[in-house]
Amino acid sequence: MAKVSKQLLAGPAGALELMLDEPPAAQGANKFCAVICHPHPLYGGTMENKVVATLARTYRDLGIPAVRFNFRGVGASAGKHDAGRGEVDDLLSVANWAVQHYGADRLLVAGFSFGAVVAAAGADKLPLHHLILVAPPADRYGMDATNSFPCPVCVLVAEQDEVVDAAAVRRWATQLSPPATLLSFPEASHFFHGELVNLRQRVRTELCTALALVATE
Repeated sequence: MAKVSKQLLAGPAGALELMLDEPPAAQGANKFCAVICHPHPLYGGTMENKVVATLARTYRDLGIPAVRFNFRGVGASAGKHDAGRGEVDDLLSVANWAVQHYGADRLLVAGFSFGAVVAAAGADKLPLHHLILVAPPADRYGMDATNSFPCPVCVLVAEQDEVVDAAAVRRWATQLSPPATLLSFPEASHFFHGELVNLRQRVRTELCTALALVATE
């Protein structure tokens, strides 16, 4: 039976609050684990965000344990917001813990909005197998200087995004190496209101293809 639990991890700025979405058992010979980064803490972003929760459950339902966490200064996580710098260190700490905790040999990372900035910034510092970036602010935080990743990348574009420039996301994604998989959501706003089921289904399909998984549902 799948389970959800919380715990604290010793992080670079103090305790980090984790939420573990765990399937009954890991799937396949290659053991995966996933880590998901939440949107901007100064605008209400937490690991409880609905997009983050949807991503975690999508991984979990494919037999992959998923770890979401609160960045420093959010919820029960110690420290203060560090404009993305220290948050990358938070991600590295959580990801390294998750790989060891689950005995995983394939690490998957996803990030939503500001969390996509952190995920992208930490990508070349991790043994990453697959990366999902949801509504990344491609024209901010220096993301446009990033043009390559060490693994396959899937970029989700909310075409009615009121926070992020969707056209800028598409332009950036088409220049990435290796070529990114681009998933366009014509009716979606930034927070994917009314589109979470669609997001889940399309991300699930992408993961099954990219990771050579066989869906059991």
